[in-house]
Amino acid sequence: MANIAENRRARFEYHIEEQYEAGMVLAGWEIKAIRAGQVQLTDGYVLIRDGELFLIGCRINALRSASTHVSPEADRTKKLLMKKDEIRRLVGKVEQKGFALVPLNLHYKGGLVKAEIALAKGKAQHDKRNTEKERDWEREKGRLMRHKVSGPAKD
Repeated sequence: MANIAENRRARFEYHIEEQYEAGMVLAGWEIKAIRAGQVQLTDGYVLIRDGELFLIGCRINALRSASTHVSPEADRTKKLLMKKDEIRRLVGKVEQKGFALVPLNLHYKGGLVKAEIALAKGKAQHDKRNTEKERDWEREKGRLMRHKVSGPAKD
């Protein structure tokens, strides 16, 4: 499973409850642009409309060599493909207070582009501060361990 794009902000902004994998309906120019790495997932979110899932805010920038008879739209809404019973279960959970569907990453699976989406609950401000503190502490710990392993400089 090769990663294409990751939404790092999602893990910072939300508590991830459950993760799901969904197929994506994409146009040919979008696939070419994704292979070239022209995709951004940071502002993306998932909406449920009429029992179907849609990825909104995922930006795929068209390549300059895109066909002349196609008018690429970078912020086009993309349909996500999941089984009906999974979608029904998600609808029930999203209707509960505080739950949202957020995209975590895009990846290849068997030559197809798949989206990993998560059922998530928004973090409070103090939770975000705790996440930052933990991240800083892990970074500092790694720095200290590297310094300790190499040992103090000898003159």
